[in-house]
Amino acid sequence: MRLIFMGTPDFSVPALHTLLDAGHEVVAVYTQPPRPAGRGKALRRSPVHEAAEAAGIEVRTPARVRRDATEHAAFAALNADAAVVAAYGLILPKEMLAAPRLGCLNIHASLLPRWRGASPIQSSILAGDTQSGVSIMQMDEGLDTGAVLLEEATPISATDTASTLHDRLSEIGSRLVVRALAEQPTPVPQSTDGVTYAERLTRDDGRIDWTRTAAEIDRQIRGLTPWPGAFTTLNGVVLKIGTATPLPDAVHNAPPGTTLDGALTIACSTGAIRIDRLQKPGRSMMSAADFLRGQPVPKGMGLV
Repeated sequence: MRLIFMGTPDFSVPALHTLLDAGHEVVAVYTQPPRPAGRGKALRRSPVHEAAEAAGIEVRTPARVRRDATEHAAFAALNADAAVVAAYGLILPKEMLAAPRLGCLNIHASLLPRWRGASPIQSSILAGDTQSGVSIMQMDEGLDTGAVLLEEATPISATDTASTLHDRLSEIGSRLVVRALAEQPTPVPQSTDGVTYAERLTRDDGRIDWTRTAAEIDRQIRGLTPWPGAFTTLNGVVLKIGTATPLPDAVHNAPPGTTLDGALTIACSTGAIRIDRLQKPGRSMMSAADFLRGQPVPKGMGLV
C-alpha cells in the first residue's frame, strides 16, 4: 500500500521498519520538530526522524496541524491508501483523518477502552494491571475513541518496568499493524464500559510518598522507569530510584520513610522497600552498596 507514517519516539520506530520490510511504500513521514535537548540544548531530531532519513523517506515536521489548511492540502495530495499513526504527539483534524482512502490507523499501547490518553504504558503498571496490550484503532475525532480492528494482549509481570513493557508493546504493535493492513478486519466499536484515562505525566508524579504501601511504591518505581523516574530526598539531596525490591510482608513499627537498617530498607505504611540501585544528582546510576560505601545511611534516618 501507499502509506503515510506518523510517529515520534522510540516506540514508533519498529512499526516504520516493519511496514517497509513488508513491502509497503511509505511516501512521507510526519514527526515532531527537532527539540532542544541535553545540557547544551542543541536541537535533536526525533528517533522516527532519524529512522526515516536513514531509509530515504521524505520527512515533514509541522509544529501544528489542526487549523493549517495548507498542511491539510499537502497531506491529502500524497494520495495515500492509509496513514499509520504511532505516538505522533499531535491531534489530527477531521480533514486529515478522512484524507487517506482507508483513513488513519493508530497503534495504541493498551487494550482499549482501558487507558485512553497520553501514558497508557505507565498507567497500567501504576494501577497494578495484570495485562496490557496493543489495539489497532481506526482513528476518529475523539481521544482514542475509534473502533478497534485488532488487538493483542501481553501479561504484566511483577518485575516489568515501563521500559520493558514499552519494548514488548512496540514489537507487538509493529506486527499487528501490518496484519491489520493485510486483512482489513471489520472495525469493532469500543465498549462504553471500563473506560479509563491515562493522564500526561510530569516529573512531580515521581516523588515517592512513603505513607503508601510497599506494593504501591514498587509499582510507582517500575511504572515510572525510565521517565520521569521515582525519587525521594535524603538530607536534602534528591535520589532517583533505579530498581528496588518490595518487601510487602515486612513487619515494623517505624514511621513511613524511615530506614530500617543500614542497607537502604525503607519503611512504608505497610511493608518496606529495599533500594537496590539509585542515582545522585549529576552522577550515574549506582548500586546501593556503592552508594553506601561513600555515604553510610544508618538505621533511623528519614526520607521524604
